[in-house]
Amino acid sequence: MMEDVAALASGIKDLDASVAEATAMRKAENSEFKDTMAADQAAKELIGVAKNRLAKFYTPKMYKAPPKRELTSEERILANMGGTPPPTEAPGGIAGTGITYLQEAAPVFAQISSHTQAKRDTEAPPPPPETWSAYQNKGQEHNGVIAMLDLLVADLDKEMQEISVQEKEAQAEYERFLADSAAKRSTDAKAIATKEGIKADLEIYSEKLAAELRTAEKAAMGKAMLLKDLNLECGWLLMNYEARQSARDTELDALKQAKAILSGADFALVQTAADRLRGSTSGTIAAM
Repeated sequence: MMEDVAALASGIKDLDASVAEATAMRKAENSEFKDTMAADQAAKELIGVAKNRLAKFYTPKMYKAPPKRELTSEERILANMGGTPPPTEAPGGIAGTGITYLQEAAPVFAQISSHTQAKRDTEAPPPPPETWSAYQNKGQEHNGVIAMLDLLVADLDKEMQEISVQEKEAQAEYERFLADSAAKRSTDAKAIATKEGIKADLEIYSEKLAAELRTAEKAAMGKAMLLKDLNLECGWLLMNYEARQSARDTELDALKQAKAILSGADFALVQTAADRLRGSTSGTIAAM
C-alpha cells in the first residue's frame, strides 16, 4: 500500500510539473502571437500610410489628410486677435506616420518576402497581366504599386487569420489539458487520502493486536510459571511419596499409642477420684 501511495504522489508531482511546463509554453506562445499580431497590424498601417502618400501625388481625390490639431482656448484667442497659432506638430514614429512598430513590422516584411520568394521558386511564374505592357504613364505605375501593396495586405490578413485560428486551437487544447490534469489530480489525491485512511486504520488495528499480544504473552508466561511450579511440586511429591507415607503411618501409630495411653490414664484418674469421694462420705457418716 505504501508503494501505491508513493507512486500516486510521484504521479501528482510529475503532473504538476507538466502543467507548469505547459503553462509556461502557453504563455510564450500567446506572447509570440500578440507580438506577431502587433507587427502585422503595424505593417498594415504602414502600408496604408504608404498608399495614402502615393494617393497624395497620383490620386489627390483619394488622399486623406491628417486630422488637424484642435486649438486650445488660448490659441483660439490668439488667432482671433490676428496672431498665428503654433503649427500642428508632426506625428512621430515611422517617417512621421505615428507608427512605432518598425522593429516588429520589419520581420513581417522579411517573412512575407521570403514566403513570396519561396512561392516563386517552387511554382511556375504566372503569365504577365494583360495590362502589364500597357503601363505607359505614372498613373498606371501607381496602380501597379497599389496592387502590390494590396497583395502584401492580403498576405498579412491571411497570416493574421491563420495565427488567430492556431491561437484559439492552442488555447482550447491547453484548457482541455488543464481540465484533464485537474480531474486526474483530484482522483489521485482522493485515492491517496483513501489509502492513507486505510493505512491509519490498519496501524491502529495493528497497535491493538500488539497490545493484545503483549497481554496474552504475559498471561501465558504466568501460566507457564504456574505450570512450572506445579510440575516441581508434583515431582517433589512423587519423589517423597513413600517417605511421607511411611512417616504418616508412623505418626498414626504414635497417635494410636498416645490415645491408648491417654485412655488408661483417664480411667485411673477416675477410679482415684471415686475412691476419694467414698472415703470422705464414710467419715462424715461416722461422725454423725
